Amino acid sequence: MMNTALTSRLGGKVSLPSCRPRIASRRVSVVRASAGVKRPEYIPNRIDDPNYVRIFDTTLRDGEQSPGATLTSKEKLDIAKQLAKLGVDIIEAGFPIASPDDFEAVRAIAMEVGNDVQEDGYVPVICGLSRTKFADLERAWDAVRHAKRPRVHTFIATSEIHMQYKLRMTREQVIENAVAAVKHLRSLGCNDIEFSPEDAGRSDPEFLYQVLGEVIKAGATTLNIPDTTGWNLPHEFGDLIAKIKKNTPGADNVIISTHCQNDLGLSTANSIAGAIAGARQIECTINGIGERAGNASLEEVVMAIALKGQDQMGGLRTGIRPRLLDL
Repeated sequence: MMNTALTSRLGGKVSLPSCRPRIASRRVSVVRASAGVKRPEYIPNRIDDPNYVRIFDTTLRDGEQSPGATLTSKEKLDIAKQLAKLGVDIIEAGFPIASPDDFEAVRAIAMEVGNDVQEDGYVPVICGLSRTKFADLERAWDAVRHAKRPRVHTFIATSEIHMQYKLRMTREQVIENAVAAVKHLRSLGCNDIEFSPEDAGRSDPEFLYQVLGEVIKAGATTLNIPDTTGWNLPHEFGDLIAKIKKNTPGADNVIISTHCQNDLGLSTANSIAGAIAGARQIECTINGIGERAGNASLEEVVMAIALKGQDQMGGLRTGIRPRLLDL
């Protein structure tokens, strides 16, 4: 059965240009904000343009966790094609270990969308999510490795409440699992590795610096900082990003990312605060769909940067094509 919770927001035919996201009603003309500006060459652990912010779309993974949301493999592939037309830097195509169908969907997206190189050299990174378990990691890598630019995103919780009651692990065990996961991905041939300390927004900052420093040494290229429970206020989250950049050994050699949930209605504000503080990847979904209250909204984040990035954010920009948001 077609998912009404998601497809109704993306248009009945799963077409982003006709989806009319919430921000479209403002009818502002900002095509000029991104016109003629070249996207920097993709290098996993650095961006040569210090003002460029990568847009990581997780509509097909976290978005599908929206209550009542399910997508067929065909629907996922159709959406991924539209995300590529939009100019999304990274498409998180799914959670391959979750089911055989999700594995096949991610693999199909990697093979088709992940190899459709455009005239300017752009092709989206195709990413699969994985826990730190080796079977998960191998399944994720097997799904995305067919893409020209494959990435695996692995995660483990770092807050005291999650470590104690969900994982039943000590801090030392969490670090050991995180490092082992990154090293295992490296051994498989994956050189674009994203690591997330789940519930970072409620984690001890000193422990975060420690675990993040260790995964950098192990070979992680992107460090994603999730406000998993939508706990932070913008000034808190921006301060967390700034302190991670300042206090984590090796942070200058990786990309810092944000993943903000919308439980307090602050996911977009927190994401922007993170970017101003130095994050250069923002994770978001179309119309902010996702589990519980949802995620940062792609169109809100993109348009905030398009409208205010130059004057009030130190020149920040993205590679998204605003006209395809149906402004």
